Amino acid sequence: MLSRLTRPQAVAVCALPAVALLATAAFAPLPFSLTQPGMTANVLGENKGTPVITISGAAARKTSGQLRMTTIEATGPDTHVSLGDLVDAWFATDQAVMPRDAVYPSGQSVKEIEEHNTEQMKESQDAAADAALNYLDLGDKNIKVSLKLADVGGPSAGLLFSLGVIDKLDGDGSGGDLTGGRNIAGTGTIDADGTVGAVGGVALKTQAARRDGATVFLVPKDECADAKSELPKGLRLIPVTTLKGAVNSLTALESGKGSVPSC
Repeated sequence: MLSRLTRPQAVAVCALPAVALLATAAFAPLPFSLTQPGMTANVLGENKGTPVITISGAAARKTSGQLRMTTIEATGPDTHVSLGDLVDAWFATDQAVMPRDAVYPSGQSVKEIEEHNTEQMKESQDAAADAALNYLDLGDKNIKVSLKLADVGGPSAGLLFSLGVIDKLDGDGSGGDLTGGRNIAGTGTIDADGTVGAVGGVALKTQAARRDGATVFLVPKDECADAKSELPKGLRLIPVTTLKGAVNSLTALESGKGSVPSC
């Protein structure tokens, strides 16, 4: 003989699977990474005691000002990220939640990911050097550019590397510094033909830039909206699509002549 449940009892019984599901989700690992503003480095200077840019085969200029590449820090590819972690990060202004596959290549071990990021950085550095020398019409000269930046992987420093090489070899083209003495930061991939590409995480990178004293931030044009979403006070955004456009914007900013685009 079966007894009938009261309505409150029935609701409680039906709710048990949902409660169990929520409890499981709260502690189960999820395919996301938590990110925050990372380190920045002045490519015109040194990083951990080693010059970031070394040029041989041509005289390098003494420069003033800074060109800061920016990074984000992410939880490791094997880090356990729970629902509670995501909720906390969602309401934090200095953190962001990104799909793990958007931060790390999927289906690879930690060692393979590290090797992948290192290779991406090497390819980015080669492209940055080629883009800078091509811009200066020095691509056929016997000039060697060495770029070293410890503990940083990926391609997002390409634009700043190229600008650093240009500043060290030619400045603004008229005897002055490309930076105009400013602390300028930015991000963006670079191709050998000078095309600037999007990178992701720009809202966090603007925070890192302002934290480290930058007043100007070069951002891939397609990511203007993301950069403006959490823009720190005192940081000016300049959108770029090409290396030539970035140089033109900086020289116009320095001289006060010509237009400087904005997001």
